[in-house]
Amino acid sequence: MRQSIVSVLTLSRAAIAGLLMGAVAPQIAPAETAAGAYLAGRVALFNSDFDEAAAYYTRALTRDAANPGLMEHVVTAQLALGRIDAALPVASRMQELGLESQMANMVIIADLIDQGKFEALLDRATPEQGVSPLVDGLMLGWAHMGAGSVSQALEQFDAVADDNGLRGFAMYHKALALASVGDFEGAEAIFADTSDGTAVLSRRGALAYAEVLSQLERDGDAADMLRDAFGPGADPAVSDLIMRLDAGETLPFTHVRSARDGMAEIFFSIAVLLSGENASDYGLIYARMAHHLRPDHIDALLLCAELLDDAGQYDLSVEIYKQVPKDSPDFHAAELGRAEALRRAGKPDTAIEVLERLAVDYPGQASVQSALGGLFREQEDYASAAGAYDRALELTPENGRNRWFLLYARGIAHERLDHWDQAEADFRAALELNPDQPQVLNYLGYSLVEKQEKLDEALDMIKRAVASRPDSGYIVDSLGWVLYRLGRYEEAVGHMEDAVSLMPVDAVVNDHLGDVYWAVGRRMEAEFQWRRALSFVDPTDADSEADPERIRRKLEVGLDRVLEEEGAPPISVANDGG
Repeated sequence: MRQSIVSVLTLSRAAIAGLLMGAVAPQIAPAETAAGAYLAGRVALFNSDFDEAAAYYTRALTRDAANPGLMEHVVTAQLALGRIDAALPVASRMQELGLESQMANMVIIADLIDQGKFEALLDRATPEQGVSPLVDGLMLGWAHMGAGSVSQALEQFDAVADDNGLRGFAMYHKALALASVGDFEGAEAIFADTSDGTAVLSRRGALAYAEVLSQLERDGDAADMLRDAFGPGADPAVSDLIMRLDAGETLPFTHVRSARDGMAEIFFSIAVLLSGENASDYGLIYARMAHHLRPDHIDALLLCAELLDDAGQYDLSVEIYKQVPKDSPDFHAAELGRAEALRRAGKPDTAIEVLERLAVDYPGQASVQSALGGLFREQEDYASAAGAYDRALELTPENGRNRWFLLYARGIAHERLDHWDQAEADFRAALELNPDQPQVLNYLGYSLVEKQEKLDEALDMIKRAVASRPDSGYIVDSLGWVLYRLGRYEEAVGHMEDAVSLMPVDAVVNDHLGDVYWAVGRRMEAEFQWRRALSFVDPTDADSEADPERIRRKLEVGLDRVLEEEGAPPISVANDGG
């Protein structure tokens, strides 16, 4: 959704995920009573339906109050919903029973932070009462900050940094801690030192660094750093900061203003990390914790919405996106996300309305027009799609990193409108910007094959696409099909068989393999593939190239007769090399 820059964090995501999962959770045991509620909760949790999971597990827990597995599930589901208060009684009960639980500890810690009990947090510095080695180490640093001892906090961050794998996180939080007490020189020194991977330059880190530089009266350096980091066409929040810096405005340091903010930043940093792994539910829980600790943490709010969207919880996602205030610099990002969630929820008309309103509010944003183009194209309104891509291209710099895609997408719209000259021009312009882009090479090459134009060039394009994406069934199918069109039937067989192995239930690919088999005299196998293709035709996909009536006709009379009826040359002489 929003642009980000490369992290220089040295520890792998998998390694950190292992550290985060280090705390012990109770063994999950099915409830011996209320089995129906337990099973329903388990299914709901598997489907990321956290609202139903919380309700079912709570119902089961009322009938089996001593079951540690049920308590763990209730706390987990409530955390995923951001309901810390609802999770607290169960988490407290687990603590009283001496049950070791990462989730319960997280809730207890959140409650202590809510009450400002930083000394109590320091007293909990044991693995049994913590969350994970990484969280606990950073949490101690911020707890010292909250208790008023900056020197002990800095020592704690340095201690965490002694573990080389955690150095990036530790130094990032040390920089934020220094900046939060006005030591911008110290913070800048950490941000500037990337020689050993000590600065975590996430999107949020880059914006924090810009605020630090501005506080040091280095607005020009801050603006240049943001331009280098995000490139041309940055999102409105970044563009707004650059504009303010160029105008000489001193930016306040807002990223961490208190120990509580710093603790929220711990959970957000880890949530971002986990959201890219096969641990999205954990990522959601950490993002919820960040937002609970800091309700104005818009980045955490947006991440919660994105993760719920990814989990298929579209209604929850839409509601969270709607919480972003219209005067927020990130409102633009939230509305783009809301439109995408609405689209995925099967509400394209509402999504289009959201984007059209956004286009009025942000007339200079190419990303809005690009999103509109994608929605119109999905609805097969190719004329409107082409118009949206026209506007997006007008707003995109000539060196914009996304320009090739806009040309490619507009080319598809023109091709669907039978405006081939315009489509071909767009595809070729996209290749000038991104010469080896496999999607463009494949689309243009395949289109030329279907039009019986420039077949040798089309073959070269598709070969390049296959070399780049050998595991793409669509692209391998294109190679087999162009060879078939060129009359090189024996060569086509292996590639078409590879395509079917990559996409075994695709109607078009199976249909193509049937035609290739027929061309080399393998008639029974051809008929088998056509029957398979027919079984895979999706009657709701009006845009599919698979024509069930044509496939049935081939089964009745054979491919040669069908080609004759269509006025095409027979197999024996069809496409004889040119």
